[in-house]
Amino acid sequence: MSLRLLTSLLLLLCSTQTFARLNILITEGVNSARPIAVIPFKWLGAGEKPKELARIIADDLRSSGLFFPISIEKMPKTPSKSENVDYALWHKLGVEAIVMGEIKPTEEVGKYTVTYELLDVLTGNMGMVGLSPVLEKRRSTLTVSQFRNFSHRISNVVYKKLTGERGAFLTHIAYIAVDYSSPYPYQLRISDYDGYAEKLVLRSKQPIMSPAWSPDGHKLAYVSFEMHKSQIYVQDIYTQKRELITSFPKINGAPSWSPDGKQLAFVLSKDGQAEIYTLNLHSKKLTRITHNRVIDTEPSWSPDGKSLVFTSERGGRPQIYQVNIASMQTKRITWEGDMNLGGTITPDGDSLVLVSRSNGQYKISVQDLVSGDLRTLTKTQLDESPSVAPNGSMIIYSTVYKGHKGLALVSMDGRFKANIPAQKGDVKSPAWSPFLN
Repeated sequence: MSLRLLTSLLLLLCSTQTFARLNILITEGVNSARPIAVIPFKWLGAGEKPKELARIIADDLRSSGLFFPISIEKMPKTPSKSENVDYALWHKLGVEAIVMGEIKPTEEVGKYTVTYELLDVLTGNMGMVGLSPVLEKRRSTLTVSQFRNFSHRISNVVYKKLTGERGAFLTHIAYIAVDYSSPYPYQLRISDYDGYAEKLVLRSKQPIMSPAWSPDGHKLAYVSFEMHKSQIYVQDIYTQKRELITSFPKINGAPSWSPDGKQLAFVLSKDGQAEIYTLNLHSKKLTRITHNRVIDTEPSWSPDGKSLVFTSERGGRPQIYQVNIASMQTKRITWEGDMNLGGTITPDGDSLVLVSRSNGQYKISVQDLVSGDLRTLTKTQLDESPSVAPNGSMIIYSTVYKGHKGLALVSMDGRFKANIPAQKGDVKSPAWSPFLN
């Protein structure tokens, strides 16, 4: 889903019993969003309607940075079927598309039939014979517990139909929460992209760092200091089973999964300075990738799995380099600014997202890998740990807000921005999951 999809991201900090919802503060990008209507779904049963699908869908689309759902008060009518829509009324409001539907209880207790439609207002207003304004129409039978995920699925369909890109509303976020008032101040947590279904993966009295998702979204690699030294673990987020991957002397850090999930790249200093290594997770074969007497760190795989980008001081100051795994040939790929670090190639392989320091300030930037052009996306002063949404549309990253570590969002074009400040303690090191089924 796009990185644009997070206006209601909730991150739950503190202990496992205490929830502290984070508020998304959108700072830029609302005025350029496309008007859309998400009409409350009509309830065809008796008693209280189970859940509000329309609200979740509207929140998803608003948080994408691309769409602006109009308020219910501004809607001229609230139909539930396409045959009852007066397209001229919606066209006058500038609304581009309409999402509507119905919820009806089935004969089986606890199950409901949900029908929804996505309509193109311009096509409907033109009224051309043979050209249907219905872009999508589906029906599913659900339990109440499935309503939230189904709402995200509807949002994904709407996003895909209206942008041509895959939506990321069914993704997860992993992050480190730090609350020094807790007996276990360091906590690795995950949640749905919008903060629901939050889950504690690990808590520790010692630091946890650098969470990284496996390509199938089932596991996390991370660095833990729970044994009073750095160690890399891989943990299944469903079974909680975990495996110790490296525990060499000195540095074990910055794990990164290969796109096929068969290898991990990471940093070890067992032979002197910090260098990049890869590990075949099946054979356990360890391969040293870099051989310099300088610090090489922060490896990240290219989307095709043929190379790694990493940060190195071999040029005097930290810059980003790329090494071909087969030939071991290395080239420098960043040149602008005082230093550049934390590079990640976007899913389409066209750009490099990175942290760029200029005039003492660290900002999230993106560099075109063909032209070399570098664009700064953020305006704050200490931005780090960028993670790209699996559809390449948004970036989530760590920043400082009112003296505390928190998260923030920026669209790949820099137009949409949002702060996600921590209400208690700090939140840092976000990692966006791959697409999930």
